[in-house]
Parts: sequence; C-alpha cells; structure tokens
Amino acid sequence: MDVKALGAEFIGTFMLVASILFVALFSYGNVGNIGVCLSVGFTVMALAYALGPISGGHFNPAVTLGLVSGGRFDIGKAVPYIVAQCLGAIAATTMLMMVAKGSPAKDLNLGNFGSNAFDTATSYSMLSVATVEAVLTAFFLIVIMGATSKKAPAGFAPIAIGLTLGAIHLMAIPISNCSVNPARSLAAAIYGGQTALSQVWLFWVAPIIGGVVGGQIARWLHEE
Repeated sequence: MDVKALGAEFIGTFMLVASILFVALFSYGNVGNIGVCLSVGFTVMALAYALGPISGGHFNPAVTLGLVSGGRFDIGKAVPYIVAQCLGAIAATTMLMMVAKGSPAKDLNLGNFGSNAFDTATSYSMLSVATVEAVLTAFFLIVIMGATSKKAPAGFAPIAIGLTLGAIHLMAIPISNCSVNPARSLAAAIYGGQTALSQVWLFWVAPIIGGVVGGQIARWLHEE
C-alpha cells in the first residue's frame, strides 16, 4: 500500500471535514448554509487538484466503495483508504473541539457538533433522510466517474466535483444536515452526543448504498 496515498487521504479528509464544521459551528451566523456549501465546494475543488494525483482524491468511504463498484478502484485498497479517511476526519473534529474550548464566551453552544440526524425537531424522518443521502451520494458518484472519464475534458474534473458537492450540501443541509460521507458523520458524532452516536449507522449505510449504486450506473453509462 502506498503510504503517500494514505497520507493524502488523511489530509484531504481532515480538510474536507474542517471546511464543513468550522464554518457550520463558528461562522454560520454570518454566512448561513450558502457559506457552508461554498466552503466545502471550494475546499474539495482545491484538494482534488492538489492531492488527486497522489491518491485519487476520494476523502470519503462512500466514494471509495462507489469507485470499487464502478470498476475504477482496487477493492484490496479500500479498507486502508477508509481507515485513513476516518482518522483524518476524527483528527479534524478533535482539533475543532480543542479550538472551541479556547473560546472566551462561557456560553459557547456547539449543539450536536454538526452531527447528522433523523427524526429530530430539526431533521426529517429516517426514510426521508435515507432517501436523500443515498440518492445524492449516487449522483455524486455519477458526476465523479463522468468527470474523470477518458471522454471528459481534461483538467476540469475537480471543478465539476467541487461544484456538485457544494450543490449537494445546499440541497441536503435542511433535511439531514448533509452527510454523503460516512467519515464526516462518524467524526462529528463522536463529539455530538448519544443521539448522534446512536443514529450514525444510517449515515454509513445510506451513503454507501448510494455510492455503490451510483458507481454501477456510471459504469453502465460509460461502458464502450
């Protein structure tokens, strides 16, 4: 296994999760949902250019397994990639917690730490959340595989991928707080409380199902 590739996945997932949660927890009052979407979209775009040549720029277990399903990635490398992604995401939320503890505001309220949820006062039902998470992750894989196909214009894939992830967050934040990334959900749930931990399973199952299905659809669309 290429240690540099695993390092790139760790760093990329760290920055991806930081781009979402730092804005959501510290800047949301100034920038709102659009600010979160722009942050994650621009970050993924930059990471894809910077780290994509090293590891492929997955930064997401659902993407890794979706690319395996689509015939674009070796299944034997999937588990080390997913471990690196989860460790990177947890490192990001751990740093965020350390930063938050340094706040001069005694009443700093981080709520559920940006965790994903269903069947709560601010989220939709489990079925609604699962549907959105699965469908949007499938859509994300279709874009990733299409933008990186041999027929696509060279050099533009990171732009398409970044814009798509930003749009996905704009759609899904009001429904599930937007996951489409099991590593991000796990890392937030660790600090998000008992409810977040008890519900994190859905934010692994739904995005992975969506990623695998999206990979299969994209594989069929691009077959010669």
